Amino acid sequence: MNDTLDWLDGHALALDEGDVAAGQALLGRLGRSGLLRVGVPAAQGGTGGSLGDAVDAIAQVARHSLTAAFVCWGQRAFIEYLLQSPNAALRERALPGLLGGEEAGATGLSNAMKFLSGLEQLGVRAFGAGPWTLQGRVPWASNLGTRFCVALAVARDDGAPPFVVAVPADRAGVARSADLDLIALRGSQTAALTLADVPIDDADVIHPVAREFLPRARPAFLGLQCGLSIGLAEAALGAAREHLGPARAVLGTPLTDAEAALAAHRAELLQGLAEGRFLADAPALFRLRIALAQDVQQALQLELLASGGRAYHRDQPLGFARRWREAAFIPIVTPSLSQLQGELAKLAA
Repeated sequence: MNDTLDWLDGHALALDEGDVAAGQALLGRLGRSGLLRVGVPAAQGGTGGSLGDAVDAIAQVARHSLTAAFVCWGQRAFIEYLLQSPNAALRERALPGLLGGEEAGATGLSNAMKFLSGLEQLGVRAFGAGPWTLQGRVPWASNLGTRFCVALAVARDDGAPPFVVAVPADRAGVARSADLDLIALRGSQTAALTLADVPIDDADVIHPVAREFLPRARPAFLGLQCGLSIGLAEAALGAAREHLGPARAVLGTPLTDAEAALAAHRAELLQGLAEGRFLADAPALFRLRIALAQDVQQALQLELLASGGRAYHRDQPLGFARRWREAAFIPIVTPSLSQLQGELAKLAA
């Protein structure tokens, strides 16, 4: 584990800037560290523990590199889909490679989560009555390594309810674009996918009814995602505390308050996941995701103020500029803060 965290410290900037070798090595590193097995039952190849333990594992990675944590989140969310799938054969076939980091799992369900909230139509459609062929486009998917499998919610041309499928990269008709030209997290192997007459059958089905599966998967999808905010905020607050000197003692109280708020939000998240509360109370999880994103912004502001002008120098090894870019991703990762706020406003009305 420590070797992996040390490697992340040494490659955080390279991962953020899109170094190809670092990006290709990342998932294998995470797999060998055991991080992807946290919160997975031992009977399924994991090391046991809870979903909250997996959130903390992602937060631990995010303290060193948000790119790595984002990849870890995508992989771990895909693993969670299989753990919740009734398709035991798919789970038994795919889990070993995913847990070891030899195979990449791309969530691909950003469009689906927006569909669940009535914000978008599904971008991929299935033709036929089983087996099927898929047509459509996924404009953004991450963790698309050489060997990947992407989870998609798919509309059905026969009028049956949408379903959720797993599509491997080597299936005929799957085309991956070049990596998207992002301003940060460029080592996350994020690209667009086009599907042209891609054949699938029952063996590829994660769940036959998307509207049943997605609400059950959402607490894990969003809860694990909150680990990104927790870890990044912890890193920024730790740096602020480290650079806090007598000349900036005035920041002591705001820093303590920010640390307490972050700890409280983390505790509320882990308790809600442990109790299963977010299955019935999705708005509570939405509000926590928003609060944690605000914690990140406050933490980065405090790090900047505590570091002073040094934070603005490119030749200073503070990591602030990278964290500042990383923090810009937190409000827009699906579901974005504006989407969550809109959903809360709709529920309140």
